[in-house]
Parts: sequence; structure tokens; C-alpha cells
Amino acid sequence: MVASQRSGCTVVVVAPTGALKKRGISQVIFKPTELHGACVIEPQRHEDFRGHFARVYCEREFLAHGLETRIAQCSISFNRRRGTLRGLHYQLAPFAEVKLVRCNRGAIFDVIVDLRPESPTFKKHFVAELNEDNGNMLYIPHGFAHGFQTLADNTEVFYQMSQFYSAEHARGVRWNDRAFGIHWPDADRIILERDQSYSDFA
Repeated sequence: MVASQRSGCTVVVVAPTGALKKRGISQVIFKPTELHGACVIEPQRHEDFRGHFARVYCEREFLAHGLETRIAQCSISFNRRRGTLRGLHYQLAPFAEVKLVRCNRGAIFDVIVDLRPESPTFKKHFVAELNEDNGNMLYIPHGFAHGFQTLADNTEVFYQMSQFYSAEHARGVRWNDRAFGIHWPDADRIILERDQSYSDFA
């Protein structure tokens, strides 16, 4: 640790530890799910007395795992109340999108459903809890519907998407459709009428 004076301020410089040098540039950890192409991504955190640093996206690493690297839009969903349910949403081609979803604040019960008719996991779903503590992300390929329910007040969700939003191509499936068998957390849910009124999935 070295202290120096700059414009009347004391600047403390902390040299990286030998262990951190050996680890090199921080990476992300890819964990495939049972739904083909979807994965949970865990940032590899490097911690010291200040807090931690973690990479959450690297084009080279995504390419090496056969994942989409295009980012056309980024969005934030802020949710004031626990029990807020958004989804399940997707877009039709040519605006079908890959999503990378992360919870920056609070916690969500995050759900994806495989809507690819040719897939061996067609109509199957996968659930991950994303929260500000674990910092995990869910990579959602083309052909999946996505939604979440908040597990805490004042929850913020960050989306990176491979395609532009197109209202004409936006679609949805109902959150409690029996075709999917999703067991959502108990709560006094807050849901838009639109999300409650989607037809049964055929």
C-alpha cells in the first residue's frame, strides 16, 4: 500500500495480491441448463477490502461457448412491489431475440419456457433465482418465452437484447397456463390485464 499527495488529497494505491495476479483477467462461468441453449452465467468475483470486481460480459467468451454476442438494446425494469409478475413474453421472427437478464437490485424468480416445436424440451420450463447478492445472469436463446416475479420490493432487472423491440412482433403466453406447469411463489401478485388474458397455449 502506497500513499501519495495529489492536489492536497491523499491517494492510497493498493498493489494487487499475488493470488489475484495468478488468476489473471476475471472470467464468467457458464452453467448449461436442461433446456438446450439456455444457461446460467455466474460472474467470477475478485474481492478485496473495497468490495469486488467481476466481468459480466465478454464477446470472446460468449463466442467460445457458441452464444449470441449482438447487443441491440438494453433495458431496465424497475418494480416497486414484491409479487410483481411480468411475462411471459417473446418476439416473433424476424425480431426474435436473445436475452441476457440480470437482477441488479432485489430478487426475482426468473422463468423461461421453451417454445421451439422441434426441441426435445418443447413446453418445458426452467427457473432461476437472480438477485443482487449472487449476481447471476440467465442467457435466454431465440424461441423462449421469459417472465419473472419479484421476491422483494424495489427490484431492478437489467436486460441486454440481441434484437430491437417491435410491438408488431411482441407476443406472450399466460403465466399460469397448465401447459407449462410452472409453480410460482405464493404472493399477492401484481399483473397487467394483458398478461393475464393470453389464450391457452396450443
